[in-house]
Amino acid sequence: MTLVLRTTDHTTELAPAPPILPANTDPLLQLEQEMQPPTGPGATRCLSHPHGLALGGISVMCSTCQARRDWLLINHGRNVWIRCRCSNQWLEPEINRADFDALIDSPGVTNYPSVEQCLVALGFDGSFAGIYLK
Repeated sequence: MTLVLRTTDHTTELAPAPPILPANTDPLLQLEQEMQPPTGPGATRCLSHPHGLALGGISVMCSTCQARRDWLLINHGRNVWIRCRCSNQWLEPEINRADFDALIDSPGVTNYPSVEQCLVALGFDGSFAGIYLK
């Protein structure tokens, strides 16, 4: 899956279909396999970060609404994007995959079938623009 996220482009490709298992496969095993978190170089992961971010000693601020906290971090491959509640998003070269991995709290992870569904579920689709939820 190739996914390029940009500040003003809100289109994403659909996630690849789950593998089709043989007809005699146990439905519970199939459901367990579908519920596994995405892994590998093609996986896209999102992480809600309610606190402020300081990169190189400078506080991160949204260029559209001037928000200073309550971000969604989106990781795909080596790249990490920051998304604001107003739906503005940008590639952040100061955050790498290792930094993203260090922020993940695995017990509270929720998996979504697509990035778009994640954006809607967490309120980063623009519907909560100008509002801090935490």
